[in-house]
Amino acid sequence: MPRTGPTNITLRTLTRELRKTANQYKAPIWDYVADILERPSRSRVVVNVSKLERVASPNEVVVIPGKLLGAGTINKRVVVAAFSFSPKAVEKVKNAGGQVMSIKDLISINPSGSGVKVVI
Repeated sequence: MPRTGPTNITLRTLTRELRKTANQYKAPIWDYVADILERPSRSRVVVNVSKLERVASPNEVVVIPGKLLGAGTINKRVVVAAFSFSPKAVEKVKNAGGQVMSIKDLISINPSGSGVKVVI
């Protein structure tokens, strides 16, 4: 069977917007994020809060092209943008002084993608 891509309408509109922004602002980071989001759901990216603690620096902007889960602890103030979040993960990031937002919000704030780290 031919590959059809994601059937989730929200995901399709997000990837379309990511590709438009990548072309308009010459920002290859958004093309990369769209490629990862278009993968099959069984290979979707899942990141725990403990990995953010290890990988991210304080006050860094991080994008997760998948879901952020709440396993582990975080003590750093980090701005996290992801496709979806677990409620526990949102609570832990906010308690550490960080911010949680959707990828769409991050695109509107920083369309050039400068200073953004992709965590897989």
